[in-house]
Amino acid sequence: MSQSIKDVAKRAGCSIATVSRVLSGKGYISEDARKKVEAAVEALGYRPNRVARNLRERKSRVIGLIVSDISNPFFSEISRAVERVAMARGFSVLICNTDEDGEKEGRYLKLMDEEQVAGILLSPTRANKKPIDPGKLPPMVLIDRKLNEASLDAVLIDNEGAARRLTQTLLEGGFRKIAGIFGGENSFTAALRIQGFKTAFEGQEERMGAIRQGPAFEAEGVRLMREILAEDPSVDAVVCSSALLATGAYKALREGGGKKLAEMGFACFDDPSWASFVEPAVTVVRQPASAMGEAAADLLLKRIEDGGRPVSEVVLQGELVERESSARR
Repeated sequence: MSQSIKDVAKRAGCSIATVSRVLSGKGYISEDARKKVEAAVEALGYRPNRVARNLRERKSRVIGLIVSDISNPFFSEISRAVERVAMARGFSVLICNTDEDGEKEGRYLKLMDEEQVAGILLSPTRANKKPIDPGKLPPMVLIDRKLNEASLDAVLIDNEGAARRLTQTLLEGGFRKIAGIFGGENSFTAALRIQGFKTAFEGQEERMGAIRQGPAFEAEGVRLMREILAEDPSVDAVVCSSALLATGAYKALREGGGKKLAEMGFACFDDPSWASFVEPAVTVVRQPASAMGEAAADLLLKRIEDGGRPVSEVVLQGELVERESSARR
């Protein structure tokens, strides 16, 4: 349990005002009183709230950004955009990474509350089973994913539409059996992208291959691609729902040699750095990560200024970039 300045004063046997003067370094304090306060602070492990002086006026100039996987280039770009907008408006950004760990997310939300940040930008982890109560936290805006139990400002992309368009490029390119590799079962974005993937096959369901899901990490992409090829050699194209899954899937295809890569249709979300210069170059949906970060930061700053404004949901469109990998060769 965190200790308060009142606890320090009680242990030191002095007033709260005396403790405050010692901690701030302002005003006359006897050497004896100073030593007692410092000893109490050390014994209790008291950590002064660095923004306490601003609490009454609600003037904190720090916002928190909690992302689910900072190693994902998508979230790195979002983070840069958030920082750019925030700093231009006089705010600093405290960035935290959950690694899709629900417990870490809970600790970081608690930290943000304790630090009295002005607001929070959150990309919820799909692994978090505990409901989040926004009413007990600073103003919050969601990025990329939604929380079913909360009505909050959010900035999203049209995941279903983007997955449908990405899959249709492979169908129109003449591939006979198209599989899909998507994020985990608790992923908000994966569910929508799977729905878009399935919708693309209406009237030609026989061309839909296996759907596999797993955490959006490169190693999972390798594993799931190997699994699909082993179970159904007739699969001749694949859609991947993230850059990291796509990188792993591509590595698994490369294990089969150049012929497999040359014949296989391939399309993915994001635009990995390698996608444009491999042969054949990979068709992608570029997510507007920078625009998402900018829109989310702007929404949060507006929410901080006016807590009573109507809830907003901004839905951005991904950019389909067609390259050689979505046509039979």
